[in-house]
Parts: sequence; structure tokens; C-alpha cells
Amino acid sequence: MAIPISDRAEDWSVRGSGGRIEVVVDFPGEAARNGPSPIALIAHPHPLFGGSLDNKVVQTLAKTLLELGFVSLRPNFRGVGASEGVHDDGNGETEDLVAVLACARERFGDAPPVLCGYSFGGYVQACVAQRVKPRRMVLVGLASGRVSGAREYATPAVPNDSIIIHGEVDETVALSNVLSWARPLEIPVTVIPGADHFFHRRLHIIRQIVKSQFAVMA
Repeated sequence: MAIPISDRAEDWSVRGSGGRIEVVVDFPGEAARNGPSPIALIAHPHPLFGGSLDNKVVQTLAKTLLELGFVSLRPNFRGVGASEGVHDDGNGETEDLVAVLACARERFGDAPPVLCGYSFGGYVQACVAQRVKPRRMVLVGLASGRVSGAREYATPAVPNDSIIIHGEVDETVALSNVLSWARPLEIPVTVIPGADHFFHRRLHIIRQIVKSQFAVMA
């Protein structure tokens, strides 16, 4: 069973091209459950390696965006939890996130969303951003280039005000991969010293970085 991260949560079932998509929606403070509200969509890591909407990095991002006043949406990718379908290497997953955003916009208005993703979820959000103009992006441990398990990601460009966070000693996605991707785009990469791909004992730093960057935007 998916874990809510606030006292005000809803379970959604959104129809995607591969079947039902399970989504947990958390509401900040006293925000209205209907009507215009800023939204943040958070995508989890690779579903074939244990990724789900309950991942600790995903929860950290969702809680941080809640504190910043955003309605937080955490979908499960295909084949995870109550979500139907089978893994599609990011293609069907991109379509599913676009479908979740369309559903959210019908309820909360069509203001540009914040797109957040961790690892494989970051790659998928970069693909979503080719279809939906984001208000801001937060990509943590971004899958780019050749990663462990002989997987390869041709990660698309994202807006140059995106918040990119990576671990110094990431053993799954080498820091050099992300720097090579970011360099031609002229996007700064915030490196957390000593952090691995899972950000053990570094989750509070992710929270601090995101909140400080949004304070600058405000």
C-alpha cells in the first residue's frame, strides 16, 4: 500500500495508454482540494530495480514541495504497486506522466507544473519537458549516458534554470556523465560531497538545496 506523506492525501487512478496509473496526491496545509493550485509531479527511480513512489528520495522531494505550497503528485510507473502495464524503457512512462499532468490540470488549473525526478525518473521527466513546459525542474541522481547494468540514456536538454543535484561518489550514474550532459547546456550541477546514488544520510541536504533555490526564484 502506498504511503501518504501528509494528513491530507488522496489516492488517484488515472487512465494511461498502458492501463491504470496509481497516483498518491498530497495537499499542503489548508490548500483547497479543488480549484487553482500549483502542482509538483515527482517521478521515482527505475521500476525494475525496486523504484516506487515510496522511495525515500521521492518522499523527500514531495515533502519539500509540499512545504513550498505545491500539491504533490507521486505516480507509480507501469507494473509498480497498483499501476498496470509493463516497463517500456521510458517511452510509455513519459506518456503516462503526461496523462497524470492532464488529469491534474483539469482539477487544479493549467499553470506550469514543477517536474521532479530521481534517477530513471529524472530521465523520464526530461522527456516530459519536451511535451509540457515546466515552471521549474528538480532532477536528482539524473540517469544520463551509460549507467550501471549496461543501460544507456540519451537524456534530452532541459531548461537552464533546472536544479540538478548529484552525488560525488554516485556508483550508478557517474558524476562525469551528468557533467558531460550539463556542460553544453550551461546548467550548473550541485554536487553533494560524499553522497552515493541513494543519498544515504544526505536527504536533508537535498531538501536544503531545493528550498534555497526556490527562495531565490521567489
